[in-house]
Amino acid sequence: MFGRVGRSAVKHPWLTILAWVIAAVGVASLAPPLEPVSDQAEFLPSHYESVQAGELQKKAFPQQEQPASVIVFRRDDNGRLTDTDLADVKKVAAGLEKADLEKISAVETGPQAVSANGEIALASILATTENPYDETLIESVGEMREQAVPLLKGTDLHMGITGSAATALDTKESSGDTDAMIMMATLVLLIVLLAAIFRSPLIAILPVLVIALVFVLATGMISIASEAGGFQADASIGSILIVVLFGVGTDYLLFLLFRYRELLRNGQAPKEAMTEAVTRVGETIASAAGAVIVAFLALLLSSLGMLKALGPALAISVGVTLIASLTLVPAVFSLLGTKAFWPSKAWRKEPKHTLAARTGSLTARRPGLVAAVSGGLLAVLATGVFSFNTVFDSSSSLPKDLESVQAAKELERGFAAGQTDPTWVFLEAKDGGKLDQGQIDAYGEKLTAADFGRVTPPVLAPKGDIAKFGVVLTHKPDSDRAVELLAGPLRDAAHDAAPDGTRALVGGTSAVLADIQHATNRDYSVVFPAAGLAIMVILGLLLRSVVAPLYLMVAVGLGFAATLGATVWVFQNLAGEAGLPFTLPVIVYLFVVAIGTDYNILMVARLREEVGRGSTPAQAVRQAITHSTSTIGTAAVILAGTFGVLLLAQNSMLRQMGFAVAFGILLTAFAMAVLLVPAVTTLLGHRTWWPGHVRPEPAPQAGPEPAAGEPVGAHRT
Repeated sequence: MFGRVGRSAVKHPWLTILAWVIAAVGVASLAPPLEPVSDQAEFLPSHYESVQAGELQKKAFPQQEQPASVIVFRRDDNGRLTDTDLADVKKVAAGLEKADLEKISAVETGPQAVSANGEIALASILATTENPYDETLIESVGEMREQAVPLLKGTDLHMGITGSAATALDTKESSGDTDAMIMMATLVLLIVLLAAIFRSPLIAILPVLVIALVFVLATGMISIASEAGGFQADASIGSILIVVLFGVGTDYLLFLLFRYRELLRNGQAPKEAMTEAVTRVGETIASAAGAVIVAFLALLLSSLGMLKALGPALAISVGVTLIASLTLVPAVFSLLGTKAFWPSKAWRKEPKHTLAARTGSLTARRPGLVAAVSGGLLAVLATGVFSFNTVFDSSSSLPKDLESVQAAKELERGFAAGQTDPTWVFLEAKDGGKLDQGQIDAYGEKLTAADFGRVTPPVLAPKGDIAKFGVVLTHKPDSDRAVELLAGPLRDAAHDAAPDGTRALVGGTSAVLADIQHATNRDYSVVFPAAGLAIMVILGLLLRSVVAPLYLMVAVGLGFAATLGATVWVFQNLAGEAGLPFTLPVIVYLFVVAIGTDYNILMVARLREEVGRGSTPAQAVRQAITHSTSTIGTAAVILAGTFGVLLLAQNSMLRQMGFAVAFGILLTAFAMAVLLVPAVTTLLGHRTWWPGHVRPEPAPQAGPEPAAGEPVGAHRT
């Protein structure tokens, strides 16, 4: 099948290219714009309590405006606020309210907005939207900071804005243009490395153009599928798509080009060599893409809407990349022929592959030693997983000099850390009844006695059936301790205190994060095993074996644990971080496990091919490592370098993510695909392919004898 596909693309190159261009332009023009979602509560299923509490809030208090952020005032000398200062606070708040910024309805102060020690005063920024991460609202908070500068002149006040919208603004600005940074790093690495390896400007530029065309088509198809399927893409889909498309696109392109160059060196004509290259590696590329697609589609089993939307989007992008690798790339390079390598003539000579050849020889001679060293390295790194601690506090990853971080710290001089974002407790009468004042008062007393934080006076819904209490925690709303309280003790106390005939629901940021934590833990136990099983099936079909998929998936699992463990060692144990983002395992799954599996598939497919040519297991591993290491290494360095650029970010969460993926890709490529997998394959010998067996290909016609000292199989195709 792959031979027919390759021959068709090579025979009709202009028609193939034209079809791709028309498809990309047509889909892009017809596709609706993606509507990203930033409110994490919208990603949770409706059965979670925080979601039900949010719905109750909308139903009972539809007109109630929500505090989006808090303005923190202090004196320049950090002393007690005077009566003049408090009057200035009101004037500044009134001036900011008159600015009439979009999505901001009021800036309120009150008698309880001054701390007990008299050093801090607050003003609440009320929003007309329930989503504190609304883009327009975030922009308005930024404008408010600018509007405050002239209002503060002539006063002794210092002002800072913190809270959800302000933190989101600072997070966005501190991260910089991450998409642009990743794109630029990817382009530079791709062009520089391809130019260095192939010594050709055409080969350095053409893959970028091909992948850019694929990006346009894939993005349009995702948008159309998103609208038709009723799912919404997360706000981060853009940067993730860039990495996935350039990551897998570069992998598949290199798989094909390295084999194409190898066949040209063996004397085949360009069109024949390209057709043969597609025939030889088409199944490998399709299997690698299939494994990645399955891994992404497994996210449909997630209970989080964010991951459910991400799975199909990434699967579509990989599917488009696969088709392009087997049609568009062969068409483009068949037109150029050997001119693609201009001006270099180095493609005609077989490189020495000195280091790869030595590695292959060592693995063939001492497979047990290589397996023990590489597997032992992964196992040692994996021990770090036992110290893995998750954190939800996004502000802790921000630079300490940002306004929202400093204002939050100043707020804690006079108020509880949860002042900016209380936990909301709703008491609802069942069966359409109404609450009586005695029930409300008794419930408020029990909440206060539970001593989780200051309980605000209740607000009764117009229908009299729902009362809303605020619990101001002493911990930051997104801190580990706050999430821990909401995951059990606080919710249990709120439920137990509800009078007969009523029910209590707990919502707010901390409650949402507690539910996300529960959903994420559930997803890990469902998504990962399902993906592993599906990938094993694909590997079994590719290799016609039961044994090989088993140890390959064990290796992948070990690589996953080693990547997380190494990140824990570096950031928690050495850098002293409190923990790592709770989303990190998913990120590692997406980019290390899913995409990194390509390298294992390429290596083991080449091993099977060499055995099929009549090589012994030792000869097969020597040839496979010699010829595949440059392909795997180049692809891994490009993808790792793409994420490695995130180590330059100011946001520590981005640095942690960048290190984990970059290090994990390199670990998967070199320690696993180049060393561990070939070594174990050599140890198992022909048992690797059980219950099937690899039949040698028909012997080629007699040709020139290999020169003395030349590796066995060097001239075979």
